[in-house]
Amino acid sequence: MIGMPLEKYPVRASAGRIVELADQCVQCGLCLPVCPTYLQDRNEAESPRGRIAIAAALARGEVAPTEALRQHLDHCLGCLDCEKACPAHVQYDELLVGTRALIGPSPRRPRALLRLIRHPGWMRALRRIGHALALHRWARPLARRLPAGSSTRAALLALPKTSVDTPVTPTPDPHATLALFPGCVGSVDDAAAQHAALTLLRAAGFRVSVLPAFCCGAMDLHAGEADAAEQAARRVREAWQAAGSPALVSVTPGCLGSLRRALPGVAVSDPFALLAERADTLRFRPLARRVAVHQPCSQVNVARSEAAMLDLLRRIPQLDVQPLPRPPYCCGGAGSHMLEYPERAARLRDETLQQVAALEPQALLSSNIGCRLHLAAADDAPWTTWHPLTLLARQLDTAPTETPKP
Repeated sequence: MIGMPLEKYPVRASAGRIVELADQCVQCGLCLPVCPTYLQDRNEAESPRGRIAIAAALARGEVAPTEALRQHLDHCLGCLDCEKACPAHVQYDELLVGTRALIGPSPRRPRALLRLIRHPGWMRALRRIGHALALHRWARPLARRLPAGSSTRAALLALPKTSVDTPVTPTPDPHATLALFPGCVGSVDDAAAQHAALTLLRAAGFRVSVLPAFCCGAMDLHAGEADAAEQAARRVREAWQAAGSPALVSVTPGCLGSLRRALPGVAVSDPFALLAERADTLRFRPLARRVAVHQPCSQVNVARSEAAMLDLLRRIPQLDVQPLPRPPYCCGGAGSHMLEYPERAARLRDETLQQVAALEPQALLSSNIGCRLHLAAADDAPWTTWHPLTLLARQLDTAPTETPKP
């Protein structure tokens, strides 16, 4: 089993620690060409280098966290492409999380909406009511009557058109080698992918238990809500300890960073890395179709499993797998960013969808539920949108292999 790098630092970093992290930056500017917000605005304050300088000034008490200043930090998508490009190995993620915790969450954060989506039971009940009322038919016309910068407008546009899938059932298993973490939004809108993950992992020989569905705290962690993030981390630890499994898996790469913070020393990964190790045990039925593959930032820079995912998809005979080129480096979803800054997020999404359209696919695959909802929120596209695991499970050949006759 592949053990991924673990983020062991706390949510709250001291001012001295933030200054120490900022001082690692050599101001070379190699991060600028890979930063989506710098490319969008061409503003130094919207670059990793500029944000590091802002963080250092805030930590030293040289400036006050005014709305205008903190907005540059809030605009950051947390994609972490800058960490990959940095020759000085600046720990930008730790610096960003620590600085946001130091100054606190943005006053423009849609707290009521985020509180709703952190509770899977509430969200599932509302989705069922919405489906019964045919909300998918009038949500978009209603949304377009709202201001372009409205969080409610962004949420209505991101509503899935399909009914809610049956959630995965929590199943304790003292002999399991893996525990599946369903999450909050993922447990409702990515239930099909979670069922697919269980099918594939069990077909590959893994014994998997399922944890209860709740929020991992990722959105709070990246918004400066330190207390809420730490409370979520405690709940993750308690659920994992109760399960007794040696490793944890999530189909949502956006959850991996917060899960690894909560469980330092534990192997936390997405299914692709695990399935790739046993790929030879899986057989797939042919599918003559072209698919465009969007690789979320969290899969590339946190899970680091994009190569394993593409290898698995290419094992489906006749499937034409077309990865989206990078750049663009981020679709703009970025957790709650698409709700807090919907106009900025939409511009990044449009760039991504132009890349998709150029490939003329019959389906679009993306492994992160936030990215998939955000991409599907654009005007109707001629392709369906799936989690790659859903496609892999649909094409899994479960027929017994014939034993050659002597």
